[in-house]
Amino acid sequence: MNKIRTREETVGWISELRAQAFERELVVGYTSGVFDLLHAGHVDYLAKAKEHCDLLLVGVNADSSVKALKGELRPVNGEQERAEVVAALESVDGVFLFSDENNNKNVELLKPELYLKAGDYTKEQLSSTPLVESYGGRVEIIPFRQGLSTTRTIDKIVSHYGMNIAVFNEKEPYEKKPAAFLDRDGTICKHVDYLHESEKFEFIPGALEGMKLLQDAGYRLVVVTNQPGIGLGYFTKEDLFRVNHTMLKGCGAAGVMIDKIYFSPYSQSDDTPCRKPATALIERAVAELNVDLPASYVIGDMTSDVQLAMNAGCSSALVRTGKGGQDGRFECEPTLVGDSLIDVARQITQR
Repeated sequence: MNKIRTREETVGWISELRAQAFERELVVGYTSGVFDLLHAGHVDYLAKAKEHCDLLLVGVNADSSVKALKGELRPVNGEQERAEVVAALESVDGVFLFSDENNNKNVELLKPELYLKAGDYTKEQLSSTPLVESYGGRVEIIPFRQGLSTTRTIDKIVSHYGMNIAVFNEKEPYEKKPAAFLDRDGTICKHVDYLHESEKFEFIPGALEGMKLLQDAGYRLVVVTNQPGIGLGYFTKEDLFRVNHTMLKGCGAAGVMIDKIYFSPYSQSDDTPCRKPATALIERAVAELNVDLPASYVIGDMTSDVQLAMNAGCSSALVRTGKGGQDGRFECEPTLVGDSLIDVARQITQR
């Protein structure tokens, strides 16, 4: 039996099954996702989801909505291929494609008794929760299996094989220099939760002067930043680029030249090697910019920045701006502590 239907066909099919099951309540469960490069985490999640319901329906994001949520490089596999792979799983009873960027319309049409989501969300974060509860449905969060994600798989492929197949017409090799690996939010600019509006970007006093001092002392300036709001769907990569453009314009006016900006768009649940304090972004910078890593510093306002330096094998400087090291995520001691970027820059250049 073909499990793949249109959304309208799925609504009709479920209505017929509910009418036939008049003697008992039919518990219809609904979940959704991109399901690009299907892995064991997906399989485990859907199997656990099926344990909660009689029928499990899966909405698969169409290619257009995936690009809107995750950027132009995704999905890796097309919508029809992804739907077919999900439909092949024993735990799945029905599959349909949808192009909406959220599940409100799907929930409104299907009215599932159970709305299921993976454990990297909370009920409060889901825009569909009030709608589900309005007709007596229930939201269930399924624990997510850590260490498995499509993004982690892609990063591993790029890391292991990308440089072996890519061919570049390179310019002259970079001279070996130390780098100042700079966090952005709370270190260079004032912290704004999920900053994505360029007009809200504001340099922290002393940040430009600190970067100029490090630059003049021979350090490459490399911004390394976690931007989980992209992965969570709060804003797009294009929003991030606009904010970074504002930063670069301000830096240029002050004579500060940023060598590179590296960012991780993933949430903590993705467990990707490019998200701080994992070191993939620094490793990439070392390879691309010929960085003298032992002589370099990671400068940031969070313990994850300090832990990043420890993991990478370089020194760290904690600034008291932004979070000021009060995030409480890691127990680690920075090499230097200062009130601001200019303060730690002076300490670094005077050592």
